[in-house]
Amino acid sequence: MPSPTSTASRSWYRTAGPSTLHCPPAPREVAAFHAALPQYAPTPLTELPALAAELGVRRVFVKDESARLGLPAFKALGAFYAIHRTIAEWVGEPVPGTPEGMRDRLTGRIPPRLCTATDGNHGRAVARMAALLGIPAVVFVPATLDTAAIAAIEAEGAVVHTVAAEYDEVVRAAAGFAAADPGTELVQDTAWPGYERVPGWIVDGYSTLFTEVDEQLTAAGASPDLVAVPVGVGSLAQAAVRHYRGTAAARPRLLAVEPETAACLTDNLHAGQRRSIRPGPTIMAGLHCGTVSALAWPYLRDGLDAAVTVTDEAAADASAGLAALGVSSGPCGAASLAAMRFLVADNESSCTSGPESTLVLLSTEHRAAR
Repeated sequence: MPSPTSTASRSWYRTAGPSTLHCPPAPREVAAFHAALPQYAPTPLTELPALAAELGVRRVFVKDESARLGLPAFKALGAFYAIHRTIAEWVGEPVPGTPEGMRDRLTGRIPPRLCTATDGNHGRAVARMAALLGIPAVVFVPATLDTAAIAAIEAEGAVVHTVAAEYDEVVRAAAGFAAADPGTELVQDTAWPGYERVPGWIVDGYSTLFTEVDEQLTAAGASPDLVAVPVGVGSLAQAAVRHYRGTAAARPRLLAVEPETAACLTDNLHAGQRRSIRPGPTIMAGLHCGTVSALAWPYLRDGLDAAVTVTDEAAADASAGLAALGVSSGPCGAASLAAMRFLVADNESSCTSGPESTLVLLSTEHRAAR
């Protein structure tokens, strides 16, 4: 990973014009894989007229990922698909997409141990699939991670190692652990030179979310003018770029959203290069990252239209506001709404294409009980 630089970053980045990037979409098999899972169902795309009135646009939809495949965030889409591909490589042949099918293929073989680093939801998703397959999992977490999040990972049956360091160092610890043991497979959602295949599968897995959005918007008689995506290491935003700069019928503006204290992408966009920052504290734990994924960076650099940073206070207010409208959204997910409020307050509402536009806000996690 690059050496870290300062955390300072400007709050707003916008390209000179609309993105002209064209890229291939995710494999079609990904949506079929998810559809075959026993707990699969599309998550809601909820229209909120009150937000449309507040933001001065025609329609606002929130993609609600508070309950995805039995877990409280979108992360299972990527982790489950990547583990499926990992198991197929481990046994050296194609495997069925269901947990039962994968478990059957492992019968009579020494199974791999899965390993990852996480700030919460990704690690829990890896641990959940490991439990479904009956194989061990080791999850590395920052020592600052909320004890409830650690307990949730342990409840899935994983062994949790805490690391007294920032997230980037936690990732290095997990990677080193896996590299030292040929029987351990690293399932990480960020990429660096030499480690790109598994993160690529995770990005593929996230494509199902956007396929669902297309179908749900079509049913609602709408087409997106802007999609707002919370960003940590950037893998979900990469999936958004691949979808909307690929074969999707719509080419909406794509807005990335980060905590102002952990704005590695916004910093990189202003600098014109991928580099690490030292992130400061934030309640948006899932976005508390200092380095953009190497795999995601060229897509985000060339495929986004804008990036904005938001404060913890704004994210918390947005979370409460969404809850009042019936959408469970933690501060990471509610960052999308916080960003739109910031743009309107900063007289940057032209980013939405005007009063007739349709906005899609990705809400990536549930709102924990207070």
